[in-house]
Amino acid sequence: MILVVLLVCASVVHAQAIEPMPFANHAQELRFQHLTRQLRCPMCQNETLADSNAPIARDLRNQIFRMMQQGKSDEEIKQYLVARYSNYVLYDPPLQPGTWLLWFGPLLILFGGAYAVVIAIRKRHRSDDATAEAQTGNGDDW
Repeated sequence: MILVVLLVCASVVHAQAIEPMPFANHAQELRFQHLTRQLRCPMCQNETLADSNAPIARDLRNQIFRMMQQGKSDEEIKQYLVARYSNYVLYDPPLQPGTWLLWFGPLLILFGGAYAVVIAIRKRHRSDDATAEAQTGNGDDW
């Protein structure tokens, strides 16, 4: 019973955190949703502006809405946010020297981990071979 009450309260709080906006039409609402899903909340680790409940995300959603009302294109809105928060705000940052680590860092970490595992397996195998060789020899060199 208590769990049900907590879930209802949490859903009410979540519904109140992301307030509806007065869109002119359904197409504008879809454009807003699409755009806010392409952008990362600057405060949250890995949440879109559409999903985040952080105060800065709410402010940025309002800013995006105002810029849309002013007739700005999606690219102009993204450029504004990148100028303010860097390429980090984009979920799909452009490939350029400043973003190489974002694009290739996880791959480098994966390869580094695989290399460490291979080295550890080889060392263990060599150690096992040396131990087995020492045990098979009985000291008689005929």
